Amino acid sequence: MRPVIQTGSAARRPYLPAVLVGYKPLREGGTKQPAVSSVTFNKLFRIMAHRRFSLLALGLLVLAFGSTQQNAAHAQAPCPADHDKLLSALKANVKASGGPANGGFETNEWAAIVARDGTVCAVAFSGPTADAQWPGSRLIAAEKANTANGLSLVNMALSTANLYAGVQPGGPLFGLQTTNPVNQAAAYTGDPKTFGSANDPLIGEPIGGVVVFGGGLALYDGKAIVGGLGISGDSSCADHNVAWRVRAALGFDKVPAGVNPNRKDAIIYDLDPGGKSASGWGHPLCAGHEADIAAEIGSGVGGSTPK
Repeated sequence: MRPVIQTGSAARRPYLPAVLVGYKPLREGGTKQPAVSSVTFNKLFRIMAHRRFSLLALGLLVLAFGSTQQNAAHAQAPCPADHDKLLSALKANVKASGGPANGGFETNEWAAIVARDGTVCAVAFSGPTADAQWPGSRLIAAEKANTANGLSLVNMALSTANLYAGVQPGGPLFGLQTTNPVNQAAAYTGDPKTFGSANDPLIGEPIGGVVVFGGGLALYDGKAIVGGLGISGDSSCADHNVAWRVRAALGFDKVPAGVNPNRKDAIIYDLDPGGKSASGWGHPLCAGHEADIAAEIGSGVGGSTPK
């Protein structure tokens, strides 16, 4: 249907940009009015409709591209070590996969690394299949890495083992576990067949969570803190020993300082029978020989194997 083009003072012409309408000078009053025929208008209307659609499509494309770029930048935060390096270091330091004893149950373990921005960037397991170690330890390892990274600074490291005493009722860190909830949208998604692989669904995601027992260590390259490492799948004391060895194998054990002057962020076995820590940073002994291994490799301070 053709639009009606009125003339005279009552005329109401549709708005058309000047770049699309040829202007014709009129003698009356020396002004310019757009000269539009019904045929020209139909043609221009189609052009404008097409251009509006094109601009909308372009806008959506720009938004989609921007979103993709933001997600890519988020997922590509610098990672201290890739999946293969983490897997190699883990297998070499877990007894069940051929490594040395760590004093606990000597089971297979999960390992996770977060970059300094808190995004998970590597996940691995030491056993032959994903269920050869505790399935729940995948998330625990990632949360341990998040905790150690999130509560350590360039000049001060805190291991997850250092947090135990402080979070007990009456302690100065009581309630700490509730401060950074787990990112459930990231934690419980993805194909389980990819868990522990280079394509683990946690990769590129901020996992959150706070863990307050052994197995999480901050990573230092000698210049700065570059992320966090979490190990889970054995006793918390054994997890700490494994993490200590894995961190050294990756070359990120250049810790500047910690709550213990000599061994920095080592686990501290100084809880008395009433559960009080002399240092304020203590961790309970576990049931195996973890404290003996810790003394041997330098990952622990104090304590002795329960008799």
